Amino acid sequence: MELQEVCIQLEVPPGYREGGRLDAYLARFLAQASRTKIQRGIREGRVTVNGVVVQKPAYTVQPGDVITLRILRPPPVEIVPEPIPLDIVYEDPYLIVVNKQAGLVVHPARGNRSGTLVNALLYYIGSGPVRFDEEDDLPEDDEIGLSMVSTGPTEAKLEAPRPGIVHRLDKDTTGLIVVAKDDVTHTGLARQFEHRTIARTYLAIVWGVPDPPRGRIEAAIGRDPRDRQRMAVVPDDRGKRAVTHYEVVEALPAAALVRFKLETGRTHQIRVHARHIGHPVLGDPTYGGRTIRYGPHTPRRRAFYDQLFARLTRQALHAHTLGFRHPRTGEWLEFEAPLPEDMACALEQLRQDPL
Repeated sequence: MELQEVCIQLEVPPGYREGGRLDAYLARFLAQASRTKIQRGIREGRVTVNGVVVQKPAYTVQPGDVITLRILRPPPVEIVPEPIPLDIVYEDPYLIVVNKQAGLVVHPARGNRSGTLVNALLYYIGSGPVRFDEEDDLPEDDEIGLSMVSTGPTEAKLEAPRPGIVHRLDKDTTGLIVVAKDDVTHTGLARQFEHRTIARTYLAIVWGVPDPPRGRIEAAIGRDPRDRQRMAVVPDDRGKRAVTHYEVVEALPAAALVRFKLETGRTHQIRVHARHIGHPVLGDPTYGGRTIRYGPHTPRRRAFYDQLFARLTRQALHAHTLGFRHPRTGEWLEFEAPLPEDMACALEQLRQDPL
């Protein structure tokens, strides 16, 4: 695929505090690029400051600096509307809150340009196709700030509603997700995610009962060195800071219903942290949740869990509540999505675990 060179120019405002690093400053404006990727671009000579190439990521940014960054990216791909059913929890002229079903990818990516939440939303709002700036590497953070650009040539088309994905859920995680319809709303929501003022809780069924029943998990998360498709707890200097709070809602014979609250938003954060403390999310095929972890491995229990996993074909993780301040009206909005049927049935069955 032929890459296109795109130039981005930024002028540091007069009121900017002195002492900030160049890579950190650029990271504020390049939501889809990791700090590592930005540092690599600087070292490769793709960044100039006031017309002079700067190859040190730690260069100190000064008020009035004009920073130019040359980046290579694949050409935009076209994403088309598709009639995929959606559970719309709330909608107004500026945003939509969706209760996402299992099996639905949030945003398009290489090799996965159809059957996503974005395709479904385009159809729902009556939009035409949009261009999606496909990145070489999808961002690892949960907050992705992904915006769409309409392919229509007219001014009216460009002003039409278009979905702006501010955060994401894993394909097989159910629950609440907010989507902006315009750039102003998108920016306002993205800023709340950046400042961690969004209120979110998740419900998960995990193996065993965490002890203590309430706690805080702080462990850096990065790519698993043994399997790059997975995430793992890694040393601080090899990953990103990740903090998760948890509280046991209901203790079961060999499992527990647990409420999780994210302080940070990393890929697979709850799933990785739950495994890290020895209580993987039930049903999670990636992080050890589909084998019996607590209690005896008797034929009766194996049959019991075979039956349970025949119905629960995914990780038992659900985005339960979502609260944020409306970027247009300033009103605080809160939403709640009940447990989906597969998790509710699993919970009821687990209460009867034949230990």
